[in-house]
Amino acid sequence: MSSWQPTASIEALRLRAEVNATIRSFFAERNVLEVETPVLSQAGNSDPNILSFSTAFDGPVAGGERQRWLRTSPEYAMKRLLAAGVGDCYELGRVFRNGEAGRRHNPEFTLLEWYRLGWDEHTLMLEVASLVRKLLVMQGISCHVRKCSYRQLFREALDIDPFAADPYELMAPLSIFGIDDAGLTRDDWLDLLLTHLIQPSFPADQLLLLYDYPASQAALARTRQGDGGKVAARFEVFLGSVELANGYHELGDAAEQRRRFEADRKRRAEAGQELAPLDENLLAALEHGLHECAGVALGLDRLLVAMLDDDHLDAALAFPFERA
Repeated sequence: MSSWQPTASIEALRLRAEVNATIRSFFAERNVLEVETPVLSQAGNSDPNILSFSTAFDGPVAGGERQRWLRTSPEYAMKRLLAAGVGDCYELGRVFRNGEAGRRHNPEFTLLEWYRLGWDEHTLMLEVASLVRKLLVMQGISCHVRKCSYRQLFREALDIDPFAADPYELMAPLSIFGIDDAGLTRDDWLDLLLTHLIQPSFPADQLLLLYDYPASQAALARTRQGDGGKVAARFEVFLGSVELANGYHELGDAAEQRRRFEADRKRRAEAGQELAPLDENLLAALEHGLHECAGVALGLDRLLVAMLDDDHLDAALAFPFERA
């Protein structure tokens, strides 16, 4: 195949268009407003596990900085809209993440993100399951839904309590992989256990709704007391062994969010990563007041790959990174 040609088939491109139309119909029926937010921002993501692309604006700047950051998610801008009173909303758009390319990662990809006022993570995860199953049926694919807590999953799969195990208990099962442990945190080890030992065994026809992550992995989610300790009001959705979505009962406390951002920046500095400016507009919106809500981001390209019964993102992308 010549490099000018698309890697996705014409049938795959048509399926993407049908999926986009079905998503818009799904939300229109529920009175969820489609919005568009900027792809370029004056601020960047502070998460040490997510690297951003940046660029510089050459024209006159009335205010702010010339350096701009390609969004890794529309989350910050959408929360500003929520604080302004826009109500339930969704965005279907392109996002960018540096340092990730391969079978399940493309630096530019399509993210579906939406927010529901007055909902918590448990209510939202059921809507995610409803949408995913609706889309899978388009290709004649069925799946069974399972809800499971993070703690229960680790106990079942590895006989480890992720909230109580000491570092050696977390490291021991991973010794066969020869992982360099320099600088790895407890959360890093938990993530490695999940991705290397637990996820690969998920049934292919299962849609897993995994909830009650450790509070240390809350990111932009609220925390609360749960079974066995403090937990993040956060969930992830897996179709088979593939992570599809990540959602939160959203944190509305501006001071706590700033504290978390600063902790992330400290970790980035220690790792020698570039430090992007904090999103002061988001923090100001939280100060103004964010309605209680839950939000989720779903990787549409990965879902399309599953619908195409393939295992590589190239099957769902007209022109992946190496052909863009």
